[in-house]
Amino acid sequence: MITARAAATFEPVGRSVATARAFVRDTLQGWGLGDIVDDAVVLTSELVTNAVVHAGTAAEVVCLRDGEGVRIEVVDRYPERELPLQDPAHILGSPDREGGRGLLLCAALASHWGVDYTAADKRVWFSLDLPERPVGTRAAGPALPDDALPVADTRVLVAVVQIDRGGAIAAWNDDAQQLFGYPSDQVIGKPLNDFAAWPHTPGTSTGIAEALQLSRWEGSYGLRDADGRTIPVYASHLRVRDSDGEPSTVCLLVRDHERAVLQSPLRTPAPDSASRQETGETHGDPFEIFIGSPAPDDLDGLLQRTVERARDMLDGDSAYLLLATDDETELEVRASTGLPSARQRFARVPVEAGTGRYGSARMPSVHEDLTVVPGAVPLLAGTGMRSVVTVPLKVEGRLTGSLGVATESPGRYTNEEALRLQFAADRIALAVERARLTELERLRRGSLSFLVEASDLLAGTLDRDQTLALMAQMTVPTLAAWCAVYTVAEPGSDPKLSYVLHEDEDRIDHLKALLSKVDPPDPVPTPGARVWSAPSDAAHSAALRSSLRSVVLGEEEHFSPGSTRATATAVGGETVVLPLVARNRVIGMLTLGKPAEERFRQEILELAEDLSRRAALALDNARLYSERTAISQSLQRSLLPPELPEVSGGVEVEVIYRAAGEGNEVGGDFYDLFDISEDTYGFAIGDVCGTGPEAAAVTGLARHALRLLAREGLGGPAVLDRLNTAILDEGARSRFLTLLYGELRPQPDGSAELKVVCAGHPLPLRLRQDGSVEPAADPQPLLGVMDDLELYEQTVVLDPGDVLLCVTDGVTERREGTRMLGDDGLAEVLTSCTGLTAGAVAARIMRAVERFASAAPSDDMAILAMRVPE
Repeated sequence: MITARAAATFEPVGRSVATARAFVRDTLQGWGLGDIVDDAVVLTSELVTNAVVHAGTAAEVVCLRDGEGVRIEVVDRYPERELPLQDPAHILGSPDREGGRGLLLCAALASHWGVDYTAADKRVWFSLDLPERPVGTRAAGPALPDDALPVADTRVLVAVVQIDRGGAIAAWNDDAQQLFGYPSDQVIGKPLNDFAAWPHTPGTSTGIAEALQLSRWEGSYGLRDADGRTIPVYASHLRVRDSDGEPSTVCLLVRDHERAVLQSPLRTPAPDSASRQETGETHGDPFEIFIGSPAPDDLDGLLQRTVERARDMLDGDSAYLLLATDDETELEVRASTGLPSARQRFARVPVEAGTGRYGSARMPSVHEDLTVVPGAVPLLAGTGMRSVVTVPLKVEGRLTGSLGVATESPGRYTNEEALRLQFAADRIALAVERARLTELERLRRGSLSFLVEASDLLAGTLDRDQTLALMAQMTVPTLAAWCAVYTVAEPGSDPKLSYVLHEDEDRIDHLKALLSKVDPPDPVPTPGARVWSAPSDAAHSAALRSSLRSVVLGEEEHFSPGSTRATATAVGGETVVLPLVARNRVIGMLTLGKPAEERFRQEILELAEDLSRRAALALDNARLYSERTAISQSLQRSLLPPELPEVSGGVEVEVIYRAAGEGNEVGGDFYDLFDISEDTYGFAIGDVCGTGPEAAAVTGLARHALRLLAREGLGGPAVLDRLNTAILDEGARSRFLTLLYGELRPQPDGSAELKVVCAGHPLPLRLRQDGSVEPAADPQPLLGVMDDLELYEQTVVLDPGDVLLCVTDGVTERREGTRMLGDDGLAEVLTSCTGLTAGAVAARIMRAVERFASAAPSDDMAILAMRVPE
């Protein structure tokens, strides 16, 4: 039965894929189905890509929830585009190819999937089942005679006390009032700590504030009643959240002698449990006996429960658990109690740290006094711990971790405690490894979802600066607290700091100033992350110098001592550098950093390495595109005249040129105005068929040939005839060319004589002072088609106040739907330009062309306007 439904429709554009992913993620998280979010996002991404990118149709995404899991449907409106169904005669294909991966992923990740067709649409669906959670009895004891049952009062009082986020009492039931003598109005709103007698040694064990923050806690302490007496209680704490997400802690309390009501099964094996194990005589689940029931279903919770149980079992002050890497060369701190966990979490140490038997993580070891062998357990340095016992966690003979318990008193532990701890470690090793592999699989699926989105974003831009920004924004704060990107312009050149980002925007300027004073990391192409200590060392040194100047000398720097120390804290953790390698060349480095005392998880470094490879290729593509655009623009500028000459007689000349296409790619339109002889000027405006380098070659040939031939004294028809021959000589590289060429001679009476040849080009228009507009030349054959051209020259006299307008076909062929500006539309606009200067005429024509259609121009446009002054 469907219990919840959500749907959304996405347009057939590339950005819809990312929007669909966000919709599915938000929907499932809102339903509390976080366990399957990553798989659902990956499958939705592939199926929506098929619909909106490959099929080119809008896609509807429908999320349906039932009692067993969730079903997601992707519907498109192009049912005739069938999806291939897999059968023995048809293989879906390689997962490395561009298409078809959606079905492969469905087959690999989904519980069920399929394709449904109707007359109106096609529906690709998949189902994901919720992970099974254990139900039923988790712990049970044997049947006992009545006289062997625990003793309790006639009526057992169970106090239920609820503590809010701040540690204050929010609820107090009647049994609590009867047990401790306080009515609810006297305790609600007051901190629990005001009433509790908590056995706690500061800095070495869990205090009441820490216990209330744990997901589950169980143990003994005291509560002072209304008469001031301390009542020993046994408590079970459970941290919960309400429907609005507000956390609180529910505390169940009974008198200490009635602890059997709440107490979990015994946490330690009986003294002869090892011998019973050898003989096969066991009672109950040894894992649950040690870890407690119910066991946490997540790795972090399981590890935290493990170290707490181990500490309590050996009556220690602290405990810690490290997990081994896949190659068993390093151990990573994953849980601790009684230690500064923020400083130690994810710290890595070699497996064979130290020397001798006690330095090995592969066998049990006991240190009676760490002061005798300083440095034997680096993890405990500076913590005050003296006696420590460590045992390995092994699965099928392979080292998977190490469990240790320590105390502040020397000589507390012997081989007997090592055997007890080893027995417990053997019971939990397999469960820990299963939980670790489950978490690793979840992280990998989350990494896949992250890389899918990252690749989508990086592929969406060819702008270098935007690519640099995306690289940093994808890593902060998901992978690191701060990020810096260095770029290497040429092989052998020094790296340049190109982009800096910190999760706290107030720290960005300070971080950038710090990194600018530090020598950049070496651009080494070796794959993988390498540690770089220079930023943290520089930050701590700057903080120390700033403090000394402030305290001793009373000087103040640009950055205050407080901000300098804050920067040192913000960047003082582990810093790693990943090379950005593309096309066998280091083009930069991606630098990731953590705050003080924090380290990177190995899984995060592996994900960052995958991201760096994709980012490097995207950055290099952006670099190549930028270089290509710069070359194109430089070539375009070289094909246009650098400046227009001053025409004698006061004749006004104005040119407007607009190249279409992103980056102003080299187009086929060109113009020119040049001196031929004294008081004689050549002008031309033309359009080469096509774009790109071949069209540019003809453009350059035409412009330079016109100048050369005209200055040799040839007339207009002869100039164009020889240019036609030169174009045809280009063979396969030749292009059609429309060209308006003319010669301008200002006359003593204030008029101007023009001799014009219009070879296949839009006709020039003459605007008279009375507002009339007429063509100023006859059409003749275009160039680059026939060998023998019979071209002739026409003479036009511009009287004072007359305007000659010459344009390319990008102006006259401007379209909006089925409408086109055309020659008539251009003439109508020109009619309204009477009395305007040449510059004003050109500007009005361009403004009219741009307003004619809402879309950007799809063709190059050139406008040449000449006006004889009155």
